[in-house]
Amino acid sequence: MAVFESIRNFFVQPVPFEPEIIVPAPLTTYSIKPLTSKQSKEVLRLNLRCFRNGENYTRHTFAYLFGEPNTLSYQIVTASGEMAGFVFVIKNPDGAAHLTTIGVAPEHRRRGLAIQLLTHVEDVLSEKGVSTIVLEVRIGNLTAKELYISAGYAAVNRLAKYYSDGEDCFMMVKSLI
Repeated sequence: MAVFESIRNFFVQPVPFEPEIIVPAPLTTYSIKPLTSKQSKEVLRLNLRCFRNGENYTRHTFAYLFGEPNTLSYQIVTASGEMAGFVFVIKNPDGAAHLTTIGVAPEHRRRGLAIQLLTHVEDVLSEKGVSTIVLEVRIGNLTAKELYISAGYAAVNRLAKYYSDGEDCFMMVKSLI
């Protein structure tokens, strides 16, 4: 039985079952810094907290992203150095990029951190000559959809049963030129 559990854990990240009580973090200043594989354990823990009811990346997915030369990754950190959010995007050779994941710690939400990360990665991509960025967002994630629409993204397609729980998603696109 332990062998099957090990195999399952390779493909599916275990999700903590205890409910998390969210207490807003004290107000602070934030800065955006590159995110490297040295922070992989920290980003994995934060990923699990950000996407408790959604698709969680496994340590193998993050290892792939950190090892992929076309991946850009950034973290937003508090004045004390705590990771409050992250973003990963993959540049494609065709001049487009794919935002693979973006997350903000629950206690740091509603402070504009996601838009700061999004704007930062868009600026970096523009400087690198990337013309378009694409992402997927759950149909039911109204907060994220509103964020992307306010940042200039447009839904261009609905993908049926995109997520493992059967929920559809919108594919959204933004021109960076």
